[in-house]
Amino acid sequence: MAKEKSGYQAAGSGVQYYGEDGYEVILLDEPAEGVRRITLNRPEKRNALNHALRGELLHALQQGDRDESVRVQIVRGAGSCFSAGYDLGGGNEGYGYPFHTAGGDGQWPRHVTEGWMGIWDLAKPVIAQVHGYCLAGGSELATGCDLVYMADEARMGYPAVRFGTPDMQFHPWLVGMRKGMEMLLTGDSLSGVECAARGWATDSFPLPELEQRVLAIASRIALLPPDIVQLNKRAVHRQMDVMGLRQGIRAGTELCTLGTHQPAFKQFMGDIEAGGLTTALQDRDQKFGDYRTGHGRDEA
Repeated sequence: MAKEKSGYQAAGSGVQYYGEDGYEVILLDEPAEGVRRITLNRPEKRNALNHALRGELLHALQQGDRDESVRVQIVRGAGSCFSAGYDLGGGNEGYGYPFHTAGGDGQWPRHVTEGWMGIWDLAKPVIAQVHGYCLAGGSELATGCDLVYMADEARMGYPAVRFGTPDMQFHPWLVGMRKGMEMLLTGDSLSGVECAARGWATDSFPLPELEQRVLAIASRIALLPPDIVQLNKRAVHRQMDVMGLRQGIRAGTELCTLGTHQPAFKQFMGDIEAGGLTTALQDRDQKFGDYRTGHGRDEA
């Protein structure tokens, strides 16, 4: 049972949202005509994606999709980064999944994939504005958006492959087979410049220019007739569907599930139980000299 608090009401195994006044971990503003901006607002947790944050974000995106005054939406992160991944540090305590996904083995990867890929099915374009780290679940969120603009020095990657298998296996589709293979075998990340060069991001800009450049692009989209925009958005995604991208990602959730039964994954979970999450993450990344080396964080 989800806990009752301002902005939520208990709803079986999930969370029911009942109005924008109830949002606690996102901020909404409209910085330009026809543009709705959603800011992930857990900066003290590097916008780690707990159930509440995912639920509020998806709810806000759906509300914006229904609002005739909104023509394009932007998702960004408060603080030092877009999102450092799913919350592994107890941030889900008391919260259920924000929407129903069939239970059984593999519920989690099916659940998050269903949520992020659902952004494709919204009528209005959604833009990811990425700065700082965009890792693991954060990279899945960004990938689900229609356009991705990054700061040149931002880092997008999937370090969780160092103990498990990704929920959304989009890497070979978006960065190519060879680089995708390298990323899944090392857990290394790419810069915004590299992501744009390979097609994972739409473009990258110097950090001081990022917000205004994204707003300028969003405002150009907002000038177009929304009935035509939604058809053209759908045209791109339908072609990717025909080529098998969505089907491949959904099939990959089974491999992700298989990964949770491997000895290495169980060992990592045991390390968390024995020494705490921060220590386990530091030990995981120390040998690579990146991410959490020398300072603990509680995200994937």
